[in-house]
Amino acid sequence: MTLLGAAPGVAAEQEQSRGGGQSRLLVPRPFRTGSGSNRADAAPADAGGSGNGAPGPGAPAPRSPQRVVRAAAGLVARLAARLGEAPLTLVLLVGLWAVGAATGSLARGPSDALLEQVGIGRPTLHAGRWWTPLTSLFWCSGIGAYVFTSLLLLLVGPAAERRLGRLRTVGVLVAGQLAGVMAGTVAVAVGARLGEQWTLSIAGQTAVGPGVGLFALAGVLGYRLTVLWRRRLHLLVLLVPLVMALYVGHLQSVQRFSGALVGLAAGALLFRRRPHLRSHRSSHTETRVLVALCLVAAALGPMIASLYDNAAGPFNTFSEIYLSHRLTPDEVADFCSVSAHDCARAHAVQRIFDTPARLMATLFPALLLVLAEGLRRGLRFAWRITIATELLWTAMLVVLFAETSTGSSDVLQYFVEALLLPMVTVGLLLATRKRFTLRLPRAVLGRLFAVVGGALAVASAAYTGLGVLAAGQFEPGATFRGLVHGLPAQFLPPAYNDLLPDYPIAVGRFARALETYCGLGFWAVALAALLLTFRRPVVQVAAEDAARARALLTEHGGGTLSFLTTWDGNHYWFDEDGRAAVAYRVLNTVALTTGDPFGDPAARDRAVAGFARYCDARGWTPCFYSVTPQTRAAAGELGWRSLQVAEDTVVALPDLAFTGRKWQDIRTALNKAGKQGITAEWWSYHEAPLALKEQIRAISEEWVSEKGLPEMGFTLGGLEELDDPAVRLLLAIDEDRSVHGLTSWMPVYENGEPVGWTLDFMRRRSDGFRGVTEFLIASAALGFKQEGARFLSLSGAPLARSEKEPPTGLQKTLDWLGRVLEPVYGFRSLLAFKAKFQPEYRPMYMAYPDPAALPSITRAIGKAYLPHLTPAQGVRLMRKLSS
Repeated sequence: MTLLGAAPGVAAEQEQSRGGGQSRLLVPRPFRTGSGSNRADAAPADAGGSGNGAPGPGAPAPRSPQRVVRAAAGLVARLAARLGEAPLTLVLLVGLWAVGAATGSLARGPSDALLEQVGIGRPTLHAGRWWTPLTSLFWCSGIGAYVFTSLLLLLVGPAAERRLGRLRTVGVLVAGQLAGVMAGTVAVAVGARLGEQWTLSIAGQTAVGPGVGLFALAGVLGYRLTVLWRRRLHLLVLLVPLVMALYVGHLQSVQRFSGALVGLAAGALLFRRRPHLRSHRSSHTETRVLVALCLVAAALGPMIASLYDNAAGPFNTFSEIYLSHRLTPDEVADFCSVSAHDCARAHAVQRIFDTPARLMATLFPALLLVLAEGLRRGLRFAWRITIATELLWTAMLVVLFAETSTGSSDVLQYFVEALLLPMVTVGLLLATRKRFTLRLPRAVLGRLFAVVGGALAVASAAYTGLGVLAAGQFEPGATFRGLVHGLPAQFLPPAYNDLLPDYPIAVGRFARALETYCGLGFWAVALAALLLTFRRPVVQVAAEDAARARALLTEHGGGTLSFLTTWDGNHYWFDEDGRAAVAYRVLNTVALTTGDPFGDPAARDRAVAGFARYCDARGWTPCFYSVTPQTRAAAGELGWRSLQVAEDTVVALPDLAFTGRKWQDIRTALNKAGKQGITAEWWSYHEAPLALKEQIRAISEEWVSEKGLPEMGFTLGGLEELDDPAVRLLLAIDEDRSVHGLTSWMPVYENGEPVGWTLDFMRRRSDGFRGVTEFLIASAALGFKQEGARFLSLSGAPLARSEKEPPTGLQKTLDWLGRVLEPVYGFRSLLAFKAKFQPEYRPMYMAYPDPAALPSITRAIGKAYLPHLTPAQGVRLMRKLSS
């Protein structure tokens, strides 16, 4: 059911022109999962004979080494062609390396004498070298900086030349460099004047590098991208230099972050005539991706800082507890000056970095990276572990402060700065907690706990049991109690050894092997088990119930919306004979169904009464939502009330022909698509190439962001519902492989075979081909007709009806609500748009047992469609309705 299947006012936006010619319509072939070519640029012979990117009949031929080589060569050729279209990028890249080579600056950056003349910083500005903000653009600080800058230039430069133009690209790069280095230098100078310790330590530095201008250019470029990539690019433009500034802390890092801010501000001024005070709304999936990216940045920051010998960022002060480092000779000497035992422990820690156990130094970053994958999948379990990890890190910092505090304000400042990152991360997770609602099945969690617990038990038993047998290889001699005291040291990073009580130090070869591999083996198993668990498909109900319901649906079929019962979030009730089922979800003690009962037609009517008894035994109020007149009649025999909530639109296919005046708009869309080189291609989302998937996500994110309201669910499919082998995608693609629009089609089964198809997901690119929606639906109709399907359903238009039946009092209220919501959701425009396809109108009802329960039923339906609606969004919706 498509409550928001098209943008508001979709009917008013359709193409009204007339034209002739023939469209290049590609009729779908019988759909088979797992066959055909996935290459977006495959020739017809490579696509299993379909020629349209659709899976064709037969098994795919194995890819020979020659085909792999040809594919790789084609990829290199396409990359070279892209660079050939970006001469400015090539000139800048060659010039950067040529200047570095000519001045001997590639290995370690400019010499001290040259740096004083071309570098930017407070010393050079005080010396009156006004040209240094510009000359700093032509050098980098070392070979690592040259490589990083080159990669950044290759990523940003070609795209900027295409979307901004060469002159504007140069202007943004130079202006961003000048403004960014000056802003960063001034910010550090102000901080030093105020006595801030970090800025005092870098106030005398001098920096070079075009990265400042490149980050500014990336910030401006983001405004020329789709909403999806704009949001991602802007997040990375902020996160990467911010992490570098907070952990590495050099003047150059601060300048890069300033350049990013300059670019974002300049882009807003260049491409938006008025500032957008409201941020774009993102879908549930995209919000999870963005939060996961933030966690990845927090995990990688200390690791990046560890590559610098003189990292001085404020968050790097206590990074030792996050990423352990090898002790320096001076630090070892300090420990040895205290006692022989401390000396032995220091040497033991030092030896860890000469064994595979050095991987334990990166334990916390590795754990956060694994948890980021769980957050990306929207798992509540990963969210809880991440919160616990960040709180433990915070508690460790507090303990360290309590043990080392001397009352110095500088020490307090260091701890406050170190606490900012975990606290900000916790705040972000709490603010987005409603996006992480997917729960792992108990059986999966049970297996995970069994694996992790078993690995912990085996590792602990090996260290203590085998350690007692080799007691003479420890210093002092190991006892069982002493080895138990040493267990925490085996499972924590090396830096934590100083915080643990005394324990036996391994000196013999076998004892060192225990010390090396027991903790490392446990964490290897634990992290691998976590990652595999996070990557498993998330099942909301018992797998056997879901499989049983799908088998019943496939064998006997149901209504035009019955495939919605396969979506996550539904639970299933089966009658005593297992011949009929009802999909439902419980919201505030209301058992809200997804469409009609499905299964054996003879058992569907009895299923209404059976499900009602099932709900009554549990204290739930049953409500059959979006059901056909047949279910309405069965509920009426129980004394239930009903009212119309939507109108299904069904197009008969056997005699379909787009002839006559009433089909003029459809013919216009088909003809115009042919003139513009746009074709219809069938795909499965799972089988589609990555390039097409990313465009689908970008179009969907753009559509969601325009709403300013949360993405809806319940009877409205999203990206997650596309990834089903039975769902077919029809894409409108031009000759450049750009997707202009898409529709998804769900099967309607009878006797195990699809006899009809229901429209669900419908999106179009804002700057794409006008009339693409008509083109896609018409193409699908002709294709399904050729396959032998009897009908297709354009799905329901909620709160809109053809008014064939006289309205009751409550029905008049719903009709009024539909008129009120029209400016926001365009329900009636959607119904008018579907009228172009001359459908048969079939009313859809809501059946309920008690009028007194209507308030709770209304709340349940609202929560089902908008489970994540915040108070601020509710206020925004009210403002739109009243405007």
